[in-house]
Amino acid sequence: MECVLTEPLYLDHAATTPMTPAAVAAVREGMAIWANPSSPHAAGRAARAALEAARGRIAAAYGWRHEVLLTSGASESLAIALGRSVAARRIVSAVEHDAVLRAAGQAGVLPVDALGRVDPGALGDVAGALVAVQWCNSETGVIQPIAAIAEAVHAGGGQLLADAAQMPAGDVLAEHADFVAVSAHKRGGPPGTGALLVRDVALLHPSGGQERGYRPGTENLPGVLGYAAALGEAEPDHSARRARLDDAIRRSGGEVVADAAERHPAIGAYRMPGVASAAQLIRFDLAGIAVSAGSACASGSLKPSHVLRAMGWSEEASREVVRVSFGRTTCDDDVERFIAAWRGVMRATGRFAA
Repeated sequence: MECVLTEPLYLDHAATTPMTPAAVAAVREGMAIWANPSSPHAAGRAARAALEAARGRIAAAYGWRHEVLLTSGASESLAIALGRSVAARRIVSAVEHDAVLRAAGQAGVLPVDALGRVDPGALGDVAGALVAVQWCNSETGVIQPIAAIAEAVHAGGGQLLADAAQMPAGDVLAEHADFVAVSAHKRGGPPGTGALLVRDVALLHPSGGQERGYRPGTENLPGVLGYAAALGEAEPDHSARRARLDDAIRRSGGEVVADAAERHPAIGAYRMPGVASAAQLIRFDLAGIAVSAGSACASGSLKPSHVLRAMGWSEEASREVVRVSFGRTTCDDDVERFIAAWRGVMRATGRFAA
């Protein structure tokens, strides 16, 4: 891909990524189909047909052969699963997204190791429980051993909810999780659209209304069409770019978070020792570079990352980490530009002399 340097440089795609041209066109098409998909007249039936066709494309993109409930995004999908599961108990990993922690209430907590991973052999009693574990951590990029976790959860008589907002399209979870929460705006679709993939709707208490009676409200046809269109577009492999950035950070006196873990190829978390993440964000922003500290939902908080703390990081060290994430528009020169900016901040603070 030919690289065109633009101002500013956006490296916060894990928070949200630009809509693809196909998604924009599909949303525009959906806005022209103005009828309510739940209306029984001809216009409503046409809208319903378009909605169901898009639902089928979303299911196929994730390799899912079961129910797809359309929602306003991953946060609502997680809230539906955690709030209306027939399971008697809730158990969550210590590194889950804030959306899970808010919706889970007084849930049991699974500890993680120093790399942020759940040990499938140490789940404890999960009988009758809904167990929530992220496919990929949105702050660190660490990928959980979901297949092994699912096997252990099911063997123990529990159900598995996977937050897969950062997961690319594919069938990674199709044979493992009972519920999967996904989001359009992480995949180049419109914000305000997502889905809850459900293996068996009997695992949920119904609420009445639309979506087979499991999610009331007029369906967002333009958003759903945009989501389906975005999932039809391939995503680039950023493995080499993230490896280049990892290596440069190490050589520049920084620390790669969870360096030894399997991580998302487009997400990296990096510590700049002695420099607060808030100060880093200001300096990068002045250089025209957008990155974040932690997940988008927590980056405005002064609290240290609960994810890093659960991994055993000190409060001081956890306040020195920023997240860099790539998207479809990211190219090699963007990575080099960020590396130069990182080293510039280190030099300005007297911590990098090379």
